[in-house]
Amino acid sequence: MKHVDYIPQGVCSKKISFDIDDNNKIRNLTFLYGCNGNLKAIGKLCEGKDALEIANILENNTCGFKQTSCADQLSKAIKENI
Repeated sequence: MKHVDYIPQGVCSKKISFDIDDNNKIRNLTFLYGCNGNLKAIGKLCEGKDALEIANILENNTCGFKQTSCADQLSKAIKENI
């Protein structure tokens, strides 16, 4: 299992932490700061799902007027670590 701590850019969250297990599944996803309820929900929805599938679904998601979002930053973190 590989543990990842990722520092996102351009979003409210300050850190994204997760594991990628030996079957390329996302485990233990948490966000430090940001929209608490929404980010907890993302963590629950991603648990046990294929990392690349999750990254592709969340890629290019934006938040308000920002060019990125916490979900998009998660996509980047996953793609950098698989």
